[in-house]
Amino acid sequence: MSELKYSPDFIAKIIDHTKLNPDTTFDDIHKLCDEAKNYGFCSVCVNPFYVSYAKDLLKGTDIKVAVVVGFPLGATMTSVKVLETEESINNGADEIDMVLNIGALKSKKYDLVYEDIKKVVEKAQDKTVKVIIETCLLTEDEKIIACSIAKAAGASFVKTSTGFSTGGATEEDVKLMRKIVGDNIGVKASGGIRMYEDVIKMIEAGANRIGASKGVKIIEEARKRNS
Repeated sequence: MSELKYSPDFIAKIIDHTKLNPDTTFDDIHKLCDEAKNYGFCSVCVNPFYVSYAKDLLKGTDIKVAVVVGFPLGATMTSVKVLETEESINNGADEIDMVLNIGALKSKKYDLVYEDIKKVVEKAQDKTVKVIIETCLLTEDEKIIACSIAKAAGASFVKTSTGFSTGGATEEDVKLMRKIVGDNIGVKASGGIRMYEDVIKMIEAGANRIGASKGVKIIEEARKRNS
């Protein structure tokens, strides 16, 4: 038996098993939750419409329900993000993955970006809030600023990508994000992570949570390597 540096169980416990496509059905969410239970994923990540359904399906387990807010553009009003957060928590959401206001950041409206995140964090209270900064659309300086603002606003994680823009997670971005936020908050790598090797690269770069729609394939591959 070959010895993996990270066991399949360890990898599963840091994966947010994700289904966010616009054509997602109730059957898809049922399958997502069944897979999360079978493989021991950290959470399922769904659109707000499906939070209560996923919560019911996962009743009696320790698997969390994560919800996306202001998704995928980040350009909704702060009040709308706050309402999405409140309604999602009322429906059973355990974690909030919110999209930063990318246009405001690029316009150097840093106070607006800070308040946008801060108000969602306040509404979430003790819930985990991950801020999606959409690295593929930012310069290096903007990535640094985005991470710094998210940390200052009380975010629990910074996250690379929605998976719906022009690119996904890279090792370089994860390393940069970890460097900026330090060890006190999390870094979630998401977008384009489809294989076991992708996960290992992201962990080694500093990620402690992985967003993936191919979690089953990743864990099956890890199990084969460990057999």
